[in-house]
Amino acid sequence: MTMWMMKRAQETESREQGSAASSSVTVPIRSPFPISRSPRAKRAMGFTLLEMLAVIVLIGIIGAVVVTQVGKNVDKGKYGAGKAQLTTLSQKIENYALDNGAPPAQLQDLMVKPATARNWQGPYAKESELKDPWGHPFGYKYPGDHGSFDLIFYGQDGQPGGEGYSADVGNWQ
Repeated sequence: MTMWMMKRAQETESREQGSAASSSVTVPIRSPFPISRSPRAKRAMGFTLLEMLAVIVLIGIIGAVVVTQVGKNVDKGKYGAGKAQLTTLSQKIENYALDNGAPPAQLQDLMVKPATARNWQGPYAKESELKDPWGHPFGYKYPGDHGSFDLIFYGQDGQPGGEGYSADVGNWQ
């Protein structure tokens, strides 16, 4: 017999004895699972709408902060990759100049042999290497103002000038 069943049997016996003595007394039957009406029990049953809205708003704020930080890091990575790509492309132009006696007249000459190239050993670059990580073409000038050629990475905006991740970087810097 379980504890509840034993208790129930005792209550029944005491009720029967009590009804023999006085028939007006009734003993309430107790449930094995009492229902508590305390505020603590009510809160344990679930969350209020206000609590759920507060959590949703907090998750939204945290998500916005995370997305902003990740976005900044992506731009920082692309800017660094663009500067590295500028150096690599500059070396490919110098390889072209070593083979042909002078840098190419335009960047497309690194992919397709120009009519003026004497000892073209290319292709020296792929078409994808002639664009920065944001998809903008590199600036190129032959003859250059700062050397035999000028190669310029224009940054995020793809335009001359700018600050931050839009700042220009040249092969002479």
